Amino acid sequence: MKLSENFTLEELTHSDVATKFKIKNEPNEEQKDNLKRLCTDILQPIREEYGFPITVTSGYRNVNVNNKVKGSKTSQHIKGQAADITCNDTTKAFLFDLIKKMIEEGKIKVGQLIWEYGTKKEPKWIHVSLPYTKTNQILYFYSK
Repeated sequence: MKLSENFTLEELTHSDVATKFKIKNEPNEEQKDNLKRLCTDILQPIREEYGFPITVTSGYRNVNVNNKVKGSKTSQHIKGQAADITCNDTTKAFLFDLIKKMIEEGKIKVGQLIWEYGTKKEPKWIHVSLPYTKTNQILYFYSK
């Protein structure tokens, strides 16, 4: 099922952890609606501005999957409102900076844009979420 031009429900719900532990990672209708909004309002505009494919490494996670990955109990992934992304055509730092610029220029609104772990030069992945309790919060978490 297509959620936007370049993103599908299957890729936003795929989870290696769910597969490994034989957990059904299926969103309900409200979560599907959130995933669609995430794709149309955030991921698709990023993809179009970036000009290259973006890989979703973690989208929707039901509570069981979220617990297995040690996610926050209030994670927006559980609601279908967040995705962790990466890329292959440039550095992830370049993609992060591009997203940050899109936010600053008012092209997209996010809840959070997070530089997730990695080093000060390159994140392991980038977290983006729909505005919910926060708007346009930009955070950096580095590995120790």
